[in-house]
Amino acid sequence: MIQQINGISNSSNGINNIHANNSSKNNEDFSKILEQSQEQVKISKHARQRLSARNLDLQNSDLAHIGQAMSELDEKGSKDSLLLYKDMGLIANVQNRTIITAMNVNEINTVTNIDSTKFVK
Repeated sequence: MIQQINGISNSSNGINNIHANNSSKNNEDFSKILEQSQEQVKISKHARQRLSARNLDLQNSDLAHIGQAMSELDEKGSKDSLLLYKDMGLIANVQNRTIITAMNVNEINTVTNIDSTKFVK
């Protein structure tokens, strides 16, 4: 009788361990997805139109460099920044990781309502 109780007890512990392992794996998966989504750079509709109208192109590798710059700016508390990258100026909302407008470097005369500027290499 005691062995049967021990058998049930051990069996239920095994089930709990499986559930705990799955829960732990789900938390890790969620954390990875959350981290990746936080690293992604979004481009607003307006910025897409500006990039297209000016024949400016951003590849995935460009977005990776811009994302790194946004992370550095975020660590320093920046909110809205001018990112100077290649031959373009990008105004970005750092907290939302969103490029909100784009222009040729030659078009940059006066920029207002930003709290930082970053040269992206």
